[in-house]
Amino acid sequence: MGNILDIIKDTSLTYEQKVLSLAREAENSLNVLNISKEAQEYREEGIICDLFEGNAPYRPRYIVPDYEKFIKNGSEFLGLKPPKDIWEAINSLLILYKHVPSITSFPVYVGNIDTLLDSFIEDENEAYKAIKLFLTHIDRTLTDSFCHANIGPKDTKAGRLILKAERELQNSIPNITIKYSKDTSDNFALDAINTALVTAKPSFANHEIFSSEFGEYGIVSCYNGLNIGGGSYTLVRLNLADLAKKAENINDFINLVLPDAVKRMAGYMDERVGFLVNESGFFESSFLVREGLIVKDKFTAMFGMFGLAECVNHFIDSNSQEDRFGHGEYANELGLKIIAKLEEEVNKHNNPYCKVSGGKYLLHAQVGIDTDRGISPGCRIPIGEEPQIHQHLIQSAKFHKFFSSGIGDIFNFDSMAKKNPEFILDIIKGAFKENMRYFSLYSTDCDVIRITGYLVKKSEIEKLDRGEQVLRDTVALGLGSVKNNKILERKVRKHV
Repeated sequence: MGNILDIIKDTSLTYEQKVLSLAREAENSLNVLNISKEAQEYREEGIICDLFEGNAPYRPRYIVPDYEKFIKNGSEFLGLKPPKDIWEAINSLLILYKHVPSITSFPVYVGNIDTLLDSFIEDENEAYKAIKLFLTHIDRTLTDSFCHANIGPKDTKAGRLILKAERELQNSIPNITIKYSKDTSDNFALDAINTALVTAKPSFANHEIFSSEFGEYGIVSCYNGLNIGGGSYTLVRLNLADLAKKAENINDFINLVLPDAVKRMAGYMDERVGFLVNESGFFESSFLVREGLIVKDKFTAMFGMFGLAECVNHFIDSNSQEDRFGHGEYANELGLKIIAKLEEEVNKHNNPYCKVSGGKYLLHAQVGIDTDRGISPGCRIPIGEEPQIHQHLIQSAKFHKFFSSGIGDIFNFDSMAKKNPEFILDIIKGAFKENMRYFSLYSTDCDVIRITGYLVKKSEIEKLDRGEQVLRDTVALGLGSVKNNKILERKVRKHV
């Protein structure tokens, strides 16, 4: 036990060396966090869930390096000079990715890759070959679908080549988001939509909203907005569906049960953050800190939630769809009331290590995990109960203002939409005018599909279900979600 703790606290070890020295079982054999009796009670009941982060945090859950600084300066620790051509640029990035930790041990953010590579493009044919090899290398070595790249908002040669390559390769990794703004040309946006209808990426992020809140930001992991050069220490989530059952009625829930649960979970998050910052040695030992690629003061932490629909429907107590969350006016207003109260209670809490977010934890609509049976992600309408798309967008968009660190909806279009991508672009423009933060799409005939926030190939799910080996570890999560959460039964949006 003591030896394991010594390894975690040893500042002479790199992240990779720590990973080699520790097994998850060893980490979870420790009890280094001072978890309150009340928080532990809710952890055991599944109301507070730390998403398998481990008992002794020794790396932040999400890290968002400043790759632009890396391209400009190179790295003394890695012995890399600033790249001079596209081959050196992709080589340097691929080397650095191996040294960027996260909760999955793979980087959850690989940069705004179009702007990182665009200045190195001289010959487009050569650049296309380089970009295809770059993306293939990522898919085959960073075998975790929470790995996320960004492009946009401006149209670039590199951005176009990346989209072209993704249509050809149809890889599930990396996930991609296009930062969409008034500066994004319709042609570039349509190119992105055509790509998403083939390979379920990129998703669209409302750049005006994210940049107004974060300044320089990246979309990482599923759809998480975080500061460049920072990240998130932890993500813990609150199960509103099961929490609702603790209350006698809605007033009891709003006034007593929910505030009490926030205190329990915030205290637990404080323990995780405190150990990581003060005892793990991560920020003292990481070369990413020494070279200014990440800065501790740019880190925050994410207060997640899920199961709003089931929480609301518990209090509505109606089997009529017209009364339920996503449809009934009272149900939707009740959902907003609950989230507004959640925000109010979370903002009462202060953590001194979240300087970039003013000492506050950021609300996050967590996308769910494969074992969530009958509980919907974040604030989403349950699969199978989705209204018409215009109603869906208006209902959903009202919740997005609360969740700066991530919320989004997924729309499955029939294959005929490929003949008229302008139809989808009009939908996205309308959604963003309603202040929707994040919009994901794919087509019914895609092999690559969006599970909750991450991407998996249907063909690989089928292989794993037959007992065959697959390369990417997140396929197992996708298989569980398909079986438990009706992922393949999303409402198909018809082209009109």
